[in-house]
Amino acid sequence: MDKLLDKIFFRSKNLDYISQNIKKITQETSAYKIFQAINNFNETSEVRYVGGCIRKIIKKEQVDDIDLATNLIPSEVCDALKKNNINFYETGIDHGTITAIIGDQKYEITSLRKDVSTDGRHAKVQYSLDWKEDSNRRDFSINAIYSDKDGNLFDPHYGKKDLESGTVKFIGNPEERIQEDYLRILRYLRFFLNYSNNKHELEIFRTIKRNIGGISKLSSERLVEEFKKLTKSDGFIKLFKDKESLELIEIIFPQLKNLQSFKKLNAYAQKNLSKIDFILLISLLIIDGTDNADYFLYKFKISNKNQKRIKFVDSFYKQKVNINYFTEKNLNKIFYFNGRQAVTDIISFKLFISKKLEKKLVKLLDFYNSKTTPTLPVGANILMSKYNIPEGKVLGNKLKMIEEIWVQNGFQISDKQVQKIAKG
Repeated sequence: MDKLLDKIFFRSKNLDYISQNIKKITQETSAYKIFQAINNFNETSEVRYVGGCIRKIIKKEQVDDIDLATNLIPSEVCDALKKNNINFYETGIDHGTITAIIGDQKYEITSLRKDVSTDGRHAKVQYSLDWKEDSNRRDFSINAIYSDKDGNLFDPHYGKKDLESGTVKFIGNPEERIQEDYLRILRYLRFFLNYSNNKHELEIFRTIKRNIGGISKLSSERLVEEFKKLTKSDGFIKLFKDKESLELIEIIFPQLKNLQSFKKLNAYAQKNLSKIDFILLISLLIIDGTDNADYFLYKFKISNKNQKRIKFVDSFYKQKVNINYFTEKNLNKIFYFNGRQAVTDIISFKLFISKKLEKKLVKLLDFYNSKTTPTLPVGANILMSKYNIPEGKVLGNKLKMIEEIWVQNGFQISDKQVQKIAKG
């Protein structure tokens, strides 16, 4: 009898694990409030978990965001949330998405849809009541797995089976899926590198190469954001061992001039590649001593703050300093005048591009990561009151001289040195 029940209800140890962890999310997050609000809206209303959170539970990965699908249209979702005093915003409403906010947790709630027309970037959609119809417009089988709050799966394209076998499969015709939104080329690479146990299917690879020119239709922001997701995934390291995937990335991002060099990273770099932040990684990929970095920053509209970081590393690289430059005396200047980020960026950059592990740099990186920014112990008020120096240019120049010596001496300066400058 138990075997029969297992067959009927698709029970297994793995499925039990999945159900338990979906229930856990429902119980331990505020997601249950969303389920209550929508499931009680009317007699037929329903909401389900979908996509990434289900995929990550199946693969025993950490769930970092929760996406939901519902058979209510966006205006009804808003009404349901209002009725239950749940805050939300409508920035994605044109595409059928409402973002609910409970505490510091955000939940994207998307109405069931079907595509009316697509242009390679965006789709014009029509709302639907059919869960299967909604699943048909999704990109990959592993992203078209739904679940209710109790962990009962709705898996019309056998995404769970594909995840377990390490298969990344488009839903329906791959060429049609790609031409609906060319960003799916990058998404395919991300999921392939993270979940596939196989080589690229030849026909899929050919289809991607045939359509890769469509990438030019996409905004730079969408491209960078998707590439960022790839770099933050476990599969990123696999990229440099996969000839075909690397070839596609080089076509999409020709400005990443140093991709091939990542095949020969030193031991420290290999171990810590997944730990570095995205902007430092971009610096490592684009800085080559030419104007390539400037072109990348312009083309992909990197924020002013991040541009400043990359340009600082770029200018440092162009100075071609050797390992002997990296002393506390030299680095203290950068630390004080440019900030912790600047000094740790150039140390990290040098660590990653060095052919061998430089233990000296590892120690310096740890040192400056934990170092407190010092405060100049001598201020204008002291010079004015103790040495009768009037406010003005002379005062400013003497303060600057004191500051420079203080930094040069490892943030130390004696009273005698201050006196000499003040009276000089």
